[in-house]
Amino acid sequence: MRSPCASRIGAQIKALRIASGVSGGQLAQHAGISSSMLSRVERGLVSPSVETLERIAGGLNVAVSRFFADGFDRADFCHVPAGKGLRVDCAGAMAGYGYELLGHLQSRKLAVEPYLIHLAQGAEPDTGCQHAGLKFLYVLSGRLSYRYGAKVVEVGPGDSLLFEAGAPHGMDTISEAPVICLCTVFSLRD
Repeated sequence: MRSPCASRIGAQIKALRIASGVSGGQLAQHAGISSSMLSRVERGLVSPSVETLERIAGGLNVAVSRFFADGFDRADFCHVPAGKGLRVDCAGAMAGYGYELLGHLQSRKLAVEPYLIHLAQGAEPDTGCQHAGLKFLYVLSGRLSYRYGAKVVEVGPGDSLLFEAGAPHGMDTISEAPVICLCTVFSLRD
């Protein structure tokens, strides 16, 4: 008879293995266990020892605690109807900048924050923005020059930028207003 706990742990191990792009045979070899043992663990047919769990965790390069995550019973979901995003006053924001938070999710250590950014014709350049994480910017309307470090690119509707946000970056000049961009920040949390 299958143990519900062993089944959940096995399903989590299998999901992590598949997400890592590793075959069962490869994981078994990295973990120093037999392929048949790994197969039985993933199918919930055995309750693995702590040592076996530690070996599998080492093979996947994750903490053993990941096998006990309750991700199957809970899924974060965020729905923001059109025009109902949260207007955000960002500290240090220049005049002519409007930020609308379209959602926020934190899944384990990854935080995702999508914004709709509105830039008015008179918006001052703001090229000193720096923060941890990655930023994705997609231009919906208008045209602008965007600075990333020493590089300046002209972007317009349909153009996108993806970059490490630790370097100084931001809007340099607006050539056609109003500018509306979808901006998503991806960052790791402690």
